Amino acid sequence: MTNDYFAEHGLLAHAIPGFAPRPAQNQMSAAVAQAIHDAGCLLVEAGTGTGKTFAYLVPALDSKKRVIISTGSKALQDQLYERDLPTLLLAMQYDKPVAQLKGRSNYLCLYRMALLEQEMNFLAADVFADLPKVRQFKTRTLTGDVADIAGLQEQAPILPFITSTNDNCLGRECPDYEDCYLVKARKKAMDAQVVVINHHLFFADMSVKDTGFGELLPEADVYIFDEAHQLPDIASQYFGESISSRQLSDTADELRLAYRLEAKDMAQLGKAADRLVQDCQAMRLGFGVEPSRGNLRDALAQPTIQRDLQRLKESIKFCYDVCKLALGRGEQINSCFERLAGFLTTIDHVTAINETGAAYWFETTKRHFTLNVTPLSQEVMRTGCSWVFTSATLTVSDSFDYFADRMGIKDAATCLLDSPFDYESQSLLCVPRNLPDTSVYNRATQLAERLLPVIEQVPGGCFFLCTSYHSVNQIAQVLREKLDRKILVQGDDNKQRLLADFVSDGHAVLVATSSFWEGVDVRGEALSCVIIDKLPFTSPDEPLLKARVEDCRMQGGDPFQQLQLPEAVIVLKQGVGRLIRDYQDRGILILCDPRLVNKPYGAAFLKSLPPIPRCRDLTRLSDFWSLKQTINNEHVEISNNENSGN
Repeated sequence: MTNDYFAEHGLLAHAIPGFAPRPAQNQMSAAVAQAIHDAGCLLVEAGTGTGKTFAYLVPALDSKKRVIISTGSKALQDQLYERDLPTLLLAMQYDKPVAQLKGRSNYLCLYRMALLEQEMNFLAADVFADLPKVRQFKTRTLTGDVADIAGLQEQAPILPFITSTNDNCLGRECPDYEDCYLVKARKKAMDAQVVVINHHLFFADMSVKDTGFGELLPEADVYIFDEAHQLPDIASQYFGESISSRQLSDTADELRLAYRLEAKDMAQLGKAADRLVQDCQAMRLGFGVEPSRGNLRDALAQPTIQRDLQRLKESIKFCYDVCKLALGRGEQINSCFERLAGFLTTIDHVTAINETGAAYWFETTKRHFTLNVTPLSQEVMRTGCSWVFTSATLTVSDSFDYFADRMGIKDAATCLLDSPFDYESQSLLCVPRNLPDTSVYNRATQLAERLLPVIEQVPGGCFFLCTSYHSVNQIAQVLREKLDRKILVQGDDNKQRLLADFVSDGHAVLVATSSFWEGVDVRGEALSCVIIDKLPFTSPDEPLLKARVEDCRMQGGDPFQQLQLPEAVIVLKQGVGRLIRDYQDRGILILCDPRLVNKPYGAAFLKSLPPIPRCRDLTRLSDFWSLKQTINNEHVEISNNENSGN
């Protein structure tokens, strides 16, 4: 049936200008249609350029079943709902209701907005400065999606004050419940035939974290996960428990607010809140000054951390006891009391480090800490419906086993589709000789200095992707001192503005780490070269990996072959995938890790990459750029001849 849509003169070709059939897209669509018909499970790796979005949307809509489509990023979620779905709804004359649903922090909370305006005299300057933007937005918005607030930064300080969390939402007790944008969005989703969500929301629904509203999502017949390679790590976050100093500090703020608005005669509320914040700060400092992640079992073996934890527990209990005395004085106090009761239970769970079958770990930022317990395996599927998992990077050496094992998937159909791009002529891979070994001190600085002449030759822009922030800083320093190009560095601005600046410049170098290895689509000459500093192995001290390694050994497995290597291969594939994004793109990939050629496991990485021609000599790259210029000149000449009528 899907052939009728994707054929050369099919329905989509008639309805969508510029649509052209792609064999891999048709093959994927047929596989998705079969999985939907059989109520089965399908794993699909579809290379860049396959057209996988239409390949799963067409059979999903054609099935007339209730469908949930989950994405790994808000950007793809918005693209699906605002661009791809409307195109197909019109082309296929689909008349069932569709909806988009995001997590609660994406919606303006009318109640918290009103509380904020009552506290005008207490607002920080940066929060006060953004208030007029929010007020203007409030008068005209239909959805309440705070991403639509004009001129508001992505991480604006005012956002926590105008949105709700699981902890501070009043649920049905809220005086603005009937007008709540989140409630309206969830109602629309419950009534829709097709709902577009993101992975975090899917797992939040599964773990029943959001108890204030009951279930978040309707039961569906078909579940489709795009960017599915992200699922195992996201699932880990939701099948465990955590408590953070940010949650506790936010609750302290709520207690102070309740004291001023609902119980002015109970000074103990303010004192309890102050003590809670002080003990949060003391425990944060106990983990050291620099942000870090680590094994909580090891941390709690330190007497100072044990003492700080005990004081923190006592502070939470003190707040709980004071709140209990004020119950019934107002909704704010009642809400804080319920949260504090939950914190007491959670902190006992996440510090029960003698339990087995889970990873106990902590994470710190400059100001906050989070204590976590995460189970080592997850299963998400239920029977009786269809499950489709797709990404450009699901396999390792053409095998889906690593992904399937982490997700508890058995007996799934598989479909492996190569990219339609001509990597043979569009790209070149260089693994340079005589680069400093990965363990050499100050390697990143040496690497940047060695590659300066190469970057100078690149006719367009360049991504320099690193495996650590330390390398980012070292490389950026060298490039800024010695390269006459705009140097953009992750962290200097938000991701969207950095990318916009990179594309508009056309010759910039962007030095970045993890968040730019995937989900970034730069086409044309603006991105002509991708340099990767080393193979992206996760640090063996990373707490979740460490726990998985221990568990694998206990089962008699080989942690390197079964866990560390597959994970690194998938991350590298994501980074490599930034280079060629269109049929007209041409560019060079430089992998600066000699282990690719001098270690046996290097073959697993190379086998998983697209069929890019390879070389070891950096001088070969100038030949590639010369050929590229010749091809460009030929294209210009052909275009001029066509325009002149020749």
